[in-house]
Amino acid sequence: MMNEFNNRMDAQRSVLCVVNKGQCSEELFGLSSAAIKRWVENNQLNPNSRLVELVTLVSKKLFFLANKSQEQVSPEYREVSLEISKLRDAISSEIG
Repeated sequence: MMNEFNNRMDAQRSVLCVVNKGQCSEELFGLSSAAIKRWVENNQLNPNSRLVELVTLVSKKLFFLANKSQEQVSPEYREVSLEISKLRDAISSEIG
């Protein structure tokens, strides 16, 4: 279980690093809905933009993994982990 927790936290840190390489004046400090909302508002981002959509999707996927961390690592868990990596890459492309 600890390994899954570490992997999830590493994934979150990785996404935050990619997002914060962008040109926003305020960094994104977390992937909770409140943190994302604050980041969007303080950077005057379009809440319907592709970037915000991708960040929100990563947040939901990480929440899914958090709820599955008590279970054995299932194919579904691995699949969502892979999706998060792909979303991180899409965020990186979106930022430019």
